[in-house]
Amino acid sequence: MIRRQQPTAGTVKVIFVVPDSGAPVSVVGDFNDWDALAHPLRKRSNGTRSIAVEIAEGRTVRFRYLGPNGWFFDDPDADSVEPNGYGDTHTLLRL
Repeated sequence: MIRRQQPTAGTVKVIFVVPDSGAPVSVVGDFNDWDALAHPLRKRSNGTRSIAVEIAEGRTVRFRYLGPNGWFFDDPDADSVEPNGYGDTHTLLRL
């Protein structure tokens, strides 16, 4: 699930949410140089993991979630999916 808050001062707060499977998950994308350590999702009491990230308004960002053992997965609530040039996909979010 992806939630967006109204833009403030040129940025949009994007909240990335996934069900908690018991394993760590990070969101990686062109907004954080695909760095798996930059935005780990935190475990929540409601059975999810989430993280809020401020991203520049007007951008289209490409991202994926990174789970255990290098397993990447896309967000079904993203705006679209496109090939990533490595034989797989990544998700797009238009802000």
